[in-house]
Amino acid sequence: MNPALIALDWGTTSLRAWLVAADGTVIDRVAAPLGILNVPDGDFAAAFAATVGSWRAASPNLPAVASGMIGSRQGWREAPYVACPASPAAIAGGLTQVETGDGGSMAIVPGLTCVSDGVPDVMRGEETQIAGALVSAPGSRVVVLPGTHSKWAAVADDGQVTTFTSFMTGEVFAVLCRHSILGRLMVGDATDPDAFDRGVAASAGAGTPGALLHRVFAARTLGLFERERPEALRGYLSGLLIGAEVVEGLAWRQAVARDATPLIVGDRSLAALYERALRQLGAGGQIGPADAALEGLRRIARAAGLAC
Repeated sequence: MNPALIALDWGTTSLRAWLVAADGTVIDRVAAPLGILNVPDGDFAAAFAATVGSWRAASPNLPAVASGMIGSRQGWREAPYVACPASPAAIAGGLTQVETGDGGSMAIVPGLTCVSDGVPDVMRGEETQIAGALVSAPGSRVVVLPGTHSKWAAVADDGQVTTFTSFMTGEVFAVLCRHSILGRLMVGDATDPDAFDRGVAASAGAGTPGALLHRVFAARTLGLFERERPEALRGYLSGLLIGAEVVEGLAWRQAVARDATPLIVGDRSLAALYERALRQLGAGGQIGPADAALEGLRRIARAAGLAC
């Protein structure tokens, strides 16, 4: 089967790449811990060669397209943000080319920017996931993208991302678990589902200003007074933070007049927690396709005329 595209999802800590045929069949794939913060001396050309160099050597004219933090100021080359509203075609129009050192080049997908609640907001990589998820789930909807910096994005009927908002849920969770006193009593890395539900329920009551900051401390005091097992505290804190995000995200959804069931796109285990929280809070959620990043890269490459 003849390859048509090298597609790369190149993030902060990891790199995933696919060798893809024209019909979307994955001929080969590779994953490596070569995110932009892990590339020695910032030698991205060497990381590209080590990861997908054999594919390019076998097909020297094979186009390559990458999304994610590789296009940030800390990456290979900054791909300027495209302002919302933005369609897949507009995103394709903002591709930035970089020479790969093997006689070829790679196109870097730009991120998106908008003004959210009066301040600038940005995403990199999620725009590609959205474009891919909408291949199998088109139409007007709200797309939820859990992660270090979770995104809630409004998408119009024509596929344009009209606006979005960000939540530092994943990063705050990691910092609290690893670098605060809250993590001292936690045992294990598993997420206890019942404790998660209790955290979500507590977040729903955090309706007054500053209430979430008060409730976060309960991840310590519930352990101190043995009302939560040490093995359950991580799940409780996860439910509290994700629940707070979902409460605020649903209010944001209402403000942008999107009533469709949220489409959750991202890591399957994390998406399942968001679906669980949405259901508990009476909204419901639909988990999107697992291959959204790859499908988005293919869609953007086609829109740019890089691949069929």
